[in-house]
Amino acid sequence: MAEFLRACRRHFLHTGLFSLFVNVLILAVPLYTLEVFDRVFSSRSLETLLMLSIAATLALLAMMGLDLVRGRLLQAAGATLDRGLGPEVIRGVFAAAARGAAAPQGMRDVATLRNFLAGPGVVALFDAPWAPLFTLLIFFFHPLLGLFAAGGSILLFLLAWLNERLTRAPQETMQEQARDAARFIDASVRNAEAAKALGMGDALARRWSERNDLVLATQSDLSRRAGWLTGLTRFTRLYIQVVMIGVGAYLVVLQELSTGAMMACTLVLARALGPVEAAINTWKGFIDARAAHARLDQLLRAHPRRVSTLDLPSPRGALVVQNLGFVLPGGERPILQGIGFGLEAGQSLGLIGPSAAGKSTLARVLTGIWPPSAGTVRLDGASLADYPPDVLAAGLGYLPQDVELFPGTVAENIARMGTAYDHEAVVAAARRANAHDMILRLPRGYDTQVGENGANLSAGQRQRVGLARALFGEPRLVVLDEPNANLDSEGEEALVRTMAQLTRDGVTLIVISHRPSLLAAVDRLLVLRDGRVELFGPRDEVMARVTGAARTAAGPLPIPRKSGHG
Repeated sequence: MAEFLRACRRHFLHTGLFSLFVNVLILAVPLYTLEVFDRVFSSRSLETLLMLSIAATLALLAMMGLDLVRGRLLQAAGATLDRGLGPEVIRGVFAAAARGAAAPQGMRDVATLRNFLAGPGVVALFDAPWAPLFTLLIFFFHPLLGLFAAGGSILLFLLAWLNERLTRAPQETMQEQARDAARFIDASVRNAEAAKALGMGDALARRWSERNDLVLATQSDLSRRAGWLTGLTRFTRLYIQVVMIGVGAYLVVLQELSTGAMMACTLVLARALGPVEAAINTWKGFIDARAAHARLDQLLRAHPRRVSTLDLPSPRGALVVQNLGFVLPGGERPILQGIGFGLEAGQSLGLIGPSAAGKSTLARVLTGIWPPSAGTVRLDGASLADYPPDVLAAGLGYLPQDVELFPGTVAENIARMGTAYDHEAVVAAARRANAHDMILRLPRGYDTQVGENGANLSAGQRQRVGLARALFGEPRLVVLDEPNANLDSEGEEALVRTMAQLTRDGVTLIVISHRPSLLAAVDRLLVLRDGRVELFGPRDEVMARVTGAARTAAGPLPIPRKSGHG
């Protein structure tokens, strides 16, 4: 985050410079008051009053212009931060979600920082450093007034510190509770069909209400504390001014201070205390911005952009896995242990095993979605981490078990949501996936909108579009996780043809499936059990051993007895 904030340094420096002139020019009001009371009233000169009024008007107009420029600078700083930070946060959110970590409010945090930079809270922070100088100015009028002004400023700063101490914890607690309630309702909406069919609506509503009640209780406690502190701050600020007027009047009576100086000191004090009160009133925004900054910093540190200094060519597809292990972040039990195998470029592998054996996890590690906890995955001799991300992505094709499409057209999804893509390459990928004819039958062909989460397409259509997306750009290593889970007979026949064509084209292919029709087309089989390699070798040999082991475990076949009816 420090790197992105440095990009806004120029805006902040200029804002600080303009804040200096704004705070100098605002002294026109107390100086005007001083001169009117001490000079105009005594001289009864209307010409002096006119010139003083013109000078004060020009000073305030200049202050207004500088204040507007300062606001535009802070808006520009927020926009600069958003443009630079947004893409990196999206990448980090994707990386976190791919690794099973939750980072759903990354872009909301970016918006929080942007809005804070453009709001009144940050202006108060830029004005606050000038408060001691205004207090020092009061000392020049009279030391006693300066002491009262300094004491009042210290008292307000103590109230600001107390406000931070008393509201930070409940504010953060309320935000976490609100996020928990939002995550629960989002998950419930995603499973709306099952909830409606099984009559779970009322139960889910009650569970959400329990979470929301915690938010309301914490919010009530926070509002109570903030209300007391805000009221106390406003009372303190006004009472300090009352005391200043009283002390000033006392000095005027003793003829140690002029009436104009008394009024000027009161106005200077109001300007000195104003930013402190404004900072307290906008403290919630400051806490939100600070929490957003901390979360974004943690997100970006946990998922830094990979920058490769190696100029590696696009991979050809030779894959070597060495002593591979994987543990989920925060987990204790390894999902994969000691995985090792190799494939020459153009070979195909069938990955089989019981449920929870780690097959999908292995697919994610092989494609670089999840970094290995131990061991390495090498593509053409180089570790996946050594490849520039764009080079690696272009050389890989991946079809996950649960295909998710993005809002946009079928063509845009096949082109991996590129903003400028080759239409011929899109059609070529669809033809390689044997999905071209299916796509042409859609209402608008390749320009058909898939809808949110691909709602406008059936599950089988989504899977075939996902396969075409995996084959876009002619990758040399393709990993398919249960590619026929939602396919009908036509779609499965098209998938078998696609796999055969990929093998003929020399593409390294890894398929996770239990369908014999798909496994018949692979060169090798790998049996995974409890995160370990149980068998690996040529398909026929491994299949014979798996079949033999299954028959042995089942025991001899029972001999049917003759019935009494012959």
